Amino acid sequence: MKNLRRLYIDGGTYFFTVVMQHRRPILCHAQMRKALRNAIQKVRIDRPFNIIAWVLLPDHLHTIWTLPENDSDYSTRWRLVKGSVSHHVKDILDVKKERTLNQIRKQESGLWQHRFWEHTIRDEADLEKHFDYIHFNPVKHGLVEIPSDWKWSTYHKYVKQGFYNNERQPFDRDIDAE
Repeated sequence: MKNLRRLYIDGGTYFFTVVMQHRRPILCHAQMRKALRNAIQKVRIDRPFNIIAWVLLPDHLHTIWTLPENDSDYSTRWRLVKGSVSHHVKDILDVKKERTLNQIRKQESGLWQHRFWEHTIRDEADLEKHFDYIHFNPVKHGLVEIPSDWKWSTYHKYVKQGFYNNERQPFDRDIDAE
């Protein structure tokens, strides 16, 4: 892992997976959702980014972001979001007792997995594949039978815009037609 190289492209579009430490199923709790929403709003003030798609699952989230031109620093954005959430839920969720000695030494909250997974979106086909992956992920994990039954997703937004037909399969669509 020490040789992990992230790809940073100014104005790039990225797919992310961010996971809770020990896969704790707490992301959909009201306090976590509120803290996450507030953290993202706060970070976007000084470090803007556009959220293309989003799904919040009990123990992880997936999202697609586009950064502004001349900016490729998604790592700082994630550090700020995760830090803000950790700070705001530290008294609500007792995760400190599960921290390792290394996490204590580094003053880490123990709430999130240390890293996140990133994939640079390369073209429209890649965007469409990850877009669908995000919206159908609750079905994949057996949380619901159809994506419209999952509350915490941008799926509903895209049904209203005609990208999906609110059933099991996505519409055939041309993302460039926007």
